[in-house]
Amino acid sequence: MDVFQVISLLGGLAMFLYGMRLMGDSLKENSSGTLKKVMGKVTDNAGKAFLLGVLVTALIQSSTATIVITAGLVSAGILTLHQSLGIIVGANVGTTMTGQIIRLLDIDASGTSFLRVLQPSTLAPIALIIGIVLIMGSFFKNARSVGNIAIGFGILFSGLLNMTGAVNSLQESGVFENLFARLGDNPLLGYLTGAGVAFVLQSSSAAVGILQAFSASGLLAFKSIYAVIVGIYLGDCVTTAIVCSIGAKPEARRVGLVNILFNLGKTILVLAAVAVVHKLGLLDSLWDSTVNSGIIANTNTIFNLCCALALLPMLRIFERLSCKIIREHPKPESRFKAVTDALNPVFYDTPALAFNSCYHLLLSVLETSRTNIERSFQLLKKYDPALHKALLEDEDEIDRMTDQVSKYMVGFLPHLQNRDHVSIMDQYYKVTSEFERLGDHGVNIAEHAATLQRNSTVLSASAVSELAVLESAILNVLDETHQTFLKRDEDAARRIEPLVQVIKELTALLKRNHLLRMSTGECNIYADATYTDLMIEFNRIGDVCSNVGIATIIRVHPELADHEHYYFDHLHAGGDQTFDAAYQRNHRRYFDLLGSISGEKLQPKHQDGTL
Repeated sequence: MDVFQVISLLGGLAMFLYGMRLMGDSLKENSSGTLKKVMGKVTDNAGKAFLLGVLVTALIQSSTATIVITAGLVSAGILTLHQSLGIIVGANVGTTMTGQIIRLLDIDASGTSFLRVLQPSTLAPIALIIGIVLIMGSFFKNARSVGNIAIGFGILFSGLLNMTGAVNSLQESGVFENLFARLGDNPLLGYLTGAGVAFVLQSSSAAVGILQAFSASGLLAFKSIYAVIVGIYLGDCVTTAIVCSIGAKPEARRVGLVNILFNLGKTILVLAAVAVVHKLGLLDSLWDSTVNSGIIANTNTIFNLCCALALLPMLRIFERLSCKIIREHPKPESRFKAVTDALNPVFYDTPALAFNSCYHLLLSVLETSRTNIERSFQLLKKYDPALHKALLEDEDEIDRMTDQVSKYMVGFLPHLQNRDHVSIMDQYYKVTSEFERLGDHGVNIAEHAATLQRNSTVLSASAVSELAVLESAILNVLDETHQTFLKRDEDAARRIEPLVQVIKELTALLKRNHLLRMSTGECNIYADATYTDLMIEFNRIGDVCSNVGIATIIRVHPELADHEHYYFDHLHAGGDQTFDAAYQRNHRRYFDLLGSISGEKLQPKHQDGTL
């Protein structure tokens, strides 16, 4: 055995691990929306949850990813710990699918050309060719992701072939023969070896795959590998538990602990069963026999499936143990706890789940900001200290949620590769500050109401009536903004700008009317500064809504990103008939209401500013 053979072996291992990671990551990215919908609807039926865990893990090729996603869903309140139990067991069974794929190494292609196609030596280049064609051609929306899956598959099998070739050249070395003999004579050593390899690689599938590649040496016997396989289970679940625990809530940490308890139970069950069956002489024909890739894959699958069926009735015991070991420390809970807890970093590798968490939190910020603006209008009509206090408390929640989602998106950004995902992130990043600003304007209006109260200044009946008209227009544009973000509604987004233009003209007219009332003594002169500041706040609310609308339109039409100012100039220059019609309609609606107050008929302006 020389250094070049070792380098060849390690190079094949590197290719195998990278191919598995690339294929798994691409599968998760391409199927994350489906995962969210399916896993979010799991029932209390342990059998259905088990099948779900098997299917999801077989799809994304990683039990660790499945369990980490499950922990995130539990932490977010989408699933309960009890609902997650079946998924955990199913994930341990589903991860054996990778070994069944790798067993293609054992196919005898001497019979037909079809079987030769299934050989890794043929599948690897075919997968690589398909992958590069899809990536370079971009034939459909998710072509790059699908191409990465194929590339990962091809690299995985290329690495396996490289490892197998290196192992074949090393099989005459006495080092390997002595190593495997020791594993067969000492099950504890084999168990610790499997646990250590799985812990370092952070993947049971990769550890079993390496064992399958080494089987090509013809030196592995069943007595050497069964303890290694069982040790792999423990090493992998410890890694999963660590990932689940990083910055997680108690519920998420319990998911990782249940996985450890299940795998410890699985270890005891398998080792005890193998020892008993061997003592009875039922394994004599297999015990010293050489195993190949297929036998290793089947052994792994049988161990996991039998243990799953045997331990499913004990899941409630594991659940109770996890709750006793990891105790809940009760704290005062915010009514927004569910949406903030959903901002879990474990979702970074499944973008649909991460974006869903951001979406629901941003929606909560928008709705709370709108509520605060409604409260501020109530305070202008009749000041109430309790209402003002509730407004300020919700403003603290808005600031806290904004800070959390901003940090979450910064951490999420390096994980984005899909152009559509970058477009969504761009929109979310823009609206985050806009929704927070809406809350600030609600606070500012409330403070102006408090100032009027402290100074014992009362707005005139005419001023209150005019403000009611303006309030109606502002709540209307906030409704359109909510609809725009709620459903990514482009039509609602295009209805915002005409309303904003009308609001600007309303505030200008209300300021002129206020000056006239002060000149006649109808309005208190001490209210002038406050009233003027209020008009500024109302205009800025319109500006925020306008920014949200254009961010949504740009997400739908990315080509407008570099021509935003031109787009607005085009609208206001009378170059858009839809805009003009909406502007005229809204102008008539609100200015007719003002006219009914003053007894005048106010005509809408043309786009050149004339009546």
